[in-house]
Amino acid sequence: MALSHAALFEHSPWVEVRADAAPSSGDRWADLMAVVEGASADEQLALIRAHPELAGKAAMDRTLTDASAAEQASAGLDRLTPDEFARFHELNAAYRARFDMPFIICVRLTDKAGILAAMDARLAHTREAEIATALDEIGKIVRLRLEDMP
Repeated sequence: MALSHAALFEHSPWVEVRADAAPSSGDRWADLMAVVEGASADEQLALIRAHPELAGKAAMDRTLTDASAAEQASAGLDRLTPDEFARFHELNAAYRARFDMPFIICVRLTDKAGILAAMDARLAHTREAEIATALDEIGKIVRLRLEDMP
């Protein structure tokens, strides 16, 4: 899957702009993640919130970025049974109500069952733990997207 730089971070080009303005370490992923780690709490939350819900409205109305659509399809989220769709909808709503952000997981490293299990288990976490986990998962997503680039 070929990606443009704009697709590395969901609707958050500021990360790459800041990384490009800083001296390079020679490791693009590390440079990008240093920007994320150095961002304010509000910026980190905005980065998390820029991601779509899994099997959510954006998937249904086809407004996902190309990268997200391909990643969700790779985990079978474009082929859910009605019961699976209902469970995703229920867990997305519970997660958003508890943490005020979308659930984030690197779907390319798991499958539908693993995603659902993680959603259920992570509902018991603190908000701080979930923000840290979401940022870690974004790092995994970006690493894989970088590897896909020519």
